[in-house]
Amino acid sequence: MNWVVFALFSAGALATADLCVKLAAGKLSNSLGLLLYGSCTFLTGLGWVIADKLRGIDFFIQPNGVTAAVGVGVAFSAVTIGLYFTFGAGAPLSLASPLVRIAGLLIASMVGLFLFEEAFTWRYLMGMVLAIGGVYLIITR
Repeated sequence: MNWVVFALFSAGALATADLCVKLAAGKLSNSLGLLLYGSCTFLTGLGWVIADKLRGIDFFIQPNGVTAAVGVGVAFSAVTIGLYFTFGAGAPLSLASPLVRIAGLLIASMVGLFLFEEAFTWRYLMGMVLAIGGVYLIITR
């Protein structure tokens, strides 16, 4: 299957998560919101591990993989906390969500270029300029 399909599914899930945080912000304590998010993530992961085990799929672990996976958990927890505070402070979904996502995209792109030495092209540069311009236009309306 093409990776783009997975990426589009992930984008939809991310947009849904932003919407749900916006709807929940101010209606429960931020710490409880994070606990509920973490519980859902834990139970989903546990169910997936059990399903893989029942299908006889072998597990493998490398120390740097564990470290990176824990980093994912810490980072998404920080994103969730940040979004609860952002939306709790009254940020509009139509401004805050694009700012967070596009700024994250730009940062991740820079990491890809500098840490992983991924290809830099003029088309890439133009896309980055347009993304930065888009963030500016969205925030300033």
